[in-house]
Amino acid sequence: MEILEQMGAEGHEQVVMVSDAGSGLKAIIAIHDTTLGPSCGGTRIWPYKSEQEALWDALRLSRAMTYKAAAADLPLGGGKGVIIADSHTEKTEALVRAYGRFVDTLGGRYLTTTDVGSTGRDLEYIKQETDYVVGLPLSSGGSGDTSIMTGLGVYMGMKSCAKEAWGKESLTGKTVALQGFGKVATYTAHHLMKEDAKLVVTDVFDDALDRARDMGLTVVKPDDIYRVDCDIFAPCALGGVLNTETIPQLKCKVVAGGANNQLLSATDGEELHRLGIVYGPDYILNSGGIINAEAEIGRAYNSDRAREKTERIYETMDRVIAISKVEEITTGEAADRLAEDRLKSVRGIRKIYRSN
Repeated sequence: MEILEQMGAEGHEQVVMVSDAGSGLKAIIAIHDTTLGPSCGGTRIWPYKSEQEALWDALRLSRAMTYKAAAADLPLGGGKGVIIADSHTEKTEALVRAYGRFVDTLGGRYLTTTDVGSTGRDLEYIKQETDYVVGLPLSSGGSGDTSIMTGLGVYMGMKSCAKEAWGKESLTGKTVALQGFGKVATYTAHHLMKEDAKLVVTDVFDDALDRARDMGLTVVKPDDIYRVDCDIFAPCALGGVLNTETIPQLKCKVVAGGANNQLLSATDGEELHRLGIVYGPDYILNSGGIINAEAEIGRAYNSDRAREKTERIYETMDRVIAISKVEEITTGEAADRLAEDRLKSVRGIRKIYRSN
């Protein structure tokens, strides 16, 4: 599919292709929608196999950010940056700062923060080149690690899903299979352990598995996580993991995790619904990070305000489940309905204002 055709298919406003020979930077910034405010989304640093794969990821992730911000009632639109590089071996200060200069050329249409492969230190480098960055470390006057609130939000969403599946929100004694054990999953795990949930973990990186073992958690091989006898399956790595091959292997009543774009296709959400598995849509549960980052835009960061808004993810998930039941649609479709209704409402207000 041609790039403009891909953009038009899902309403993207702008895609910027970025190259800097001196630093080796190759990146893509996708802006999906700015109806509610400037686009905002993390910068993912990943060794994509092709430019097309990187573009596809940027388009999907930026669209998800629009829906995430809309459903979370934030004054932000959706955007995403992806840098084609291995964050473990190819990321340098020069590369990150070059990326910051390109972000600056967009004049505030895109605000960046962290994602897979990027860190608070990287944001400090970006800050030296542009003011259009959020989620800076607390020591730099920012809101700090977005993973902390993201982990809290995933936990709150799990509790809402648990209430629907078992009639009560308690996760005590429940077995949760965490696919991926990065920062978000680790913070989620701390909340779950306080409730005495049983955790089974996998990851492709040895340091993550060592951290899980140090916490006393059960570790399994990546391919075995789908077959774990659990109550909740929590995708917390990359997208597309719920598909026709993996869903039949699941032994759970709830799917709720922190990864983006967990469903490979809409039909996979329909299959979870058919099987009676309660699915917590990814952009509902993992919106704590953007909520935290938004709390520093145009004001001094207030952690209590960010936490209070993040805890509302429980109520938002309740609303999604209610819409799903009343409309007899999947929870994924219900989440989209919630976000799209807000976008349509604001567009309607703008249309009336302009006509006057």
